[in-house]
Amino acid sequence: MANPNPGRRHPRPLSEVLGELFAARGYGRLQALGELEEVWNRAVGEPQCRQTRVGDVRRGVLNVTVSHPTLLEELAAFRKGELLAALRAGVTGATIHDIRFRVGLVREPDDEPGPASGPGPRPAAAPPSPRAPGRGMKRAPRASKKKRDDRG
Repeated sequence: MANPNPGRRHPRPLSEVLGELFAARGYGRLQALGELEEVWNRAVGEPQCRQTRVGDVRRGVLNVTVSHPTLLEELAAFRKGELLAALRAGVTGATIHDIRFRVGLVREPDDEPGPASGPGPRPAAAPPSPRAPGRGMKRAPRASKKKRDDRG
């Protein structure tokens, strides 16, 4: 018997619809990132897990932001092998063959404004550095060598 409504689609299994929804919204990636953070926190330990933030995995390289250069050096030079072994054993969704550390701002989850808290006050800008001016800043003109020789 032919379909009486040719323009109407047949019912699809719920698992298929949910799978497409999760893929479109990125829920699977969020779940994998949560698992990765949990394994990282266990591997790195309590004091350091609050000073690091797990980033994304690109081409098998896990990007981790660290709050201080000293901690970066400790993790990269002395604990990288141990951390890689723990990540490989604990993470099922991604293959990790290296960790790349960088120094940056690390916030605890409680510090980040969520949808319930709304936009809070912005942090104050950092004071200007006492070092030499960077890009975009002009220096005071220097006296030419000829003028300096004439002075003394």
